[in-house]
Amino acid sequence: MDILAAKRERHSIRVLLVEDDMEIARRLSEGLRDAGFVVEHAGDGEMGLSLGKTEEFDAAILDLGLPDISGVDVLKRWRKAERLMPVLILTARDSWTDKVDGLNAGADDYITKPFHVPEVAARLRALIRRAAGKASPTLTFGEIELSPVSGTVTLKGVAVDITANEFRLLNYFMHRQGRVIPQSELLDHLYSLEEERDPNTIEVYVGRLRKKLGRDIIKTLRGLGYRMG
Repeated sequence: MDILAAKRERHSIRVLLVEDDMEIARRLSEGLRDAGFVVEHAGDGEMGLSLGKTEEFDAAILDLGLPDISGVDVLKRWRKAERLMPVLILTARDSWTDKVDGLNAGADDYITKPFHVPEVAARLRALIRRAAGKASPTLTFGEIELSPVSGTVTLKGVAVDITANEFRLLNYFMHRQGRVIPQSELLDHLYSLEEERDPNTIEVYVGRLRKKLGRDIIKTLRGLGYRMG
């Protein structure tokens, strides 16, 4: 992987995009992937509703003006099913009542079309930080600091050289400190549904992180998964 590609993948978090306009979906998906997100796209409300209820996502981007099921109805049904991922409403509607309806249905933020992809990415990162109880854009664990924005990791103030996938895995662990994370969940947040997955890679990346950052930073819980902290 070249340096540019590595930088593009460094900040990865898994996002569901529910948008029926294929050109907008293409542009937003490409832009977010370039910013390091893993993006799963649903082209209508039915598919978005199903993916949001059955797959795990760090956040969702939801268009209100869907042709089959309205975005507000999709959101209400997600929340009724206790799907708690942060939701960013994407809408062309200027009416403040539409925005209020979305927020009252359980959305966490909104952005109107036309939009700039860097702003969408920044809003998503902010929503995910808040959902994880992290006000600062820099994540810390002991003497380890990770910046999702710059894609850097330091240990005791010294920069650590890690690969793109190692960064992605560490980023996910640091957002969920103290929680047991199954291997299948880690695979979901490293690779999109279309990518080939090898469960053995998780153990390899965890081993590399231990060598670079300390043997005890990530614990293996046999039959359950992994835990940081």
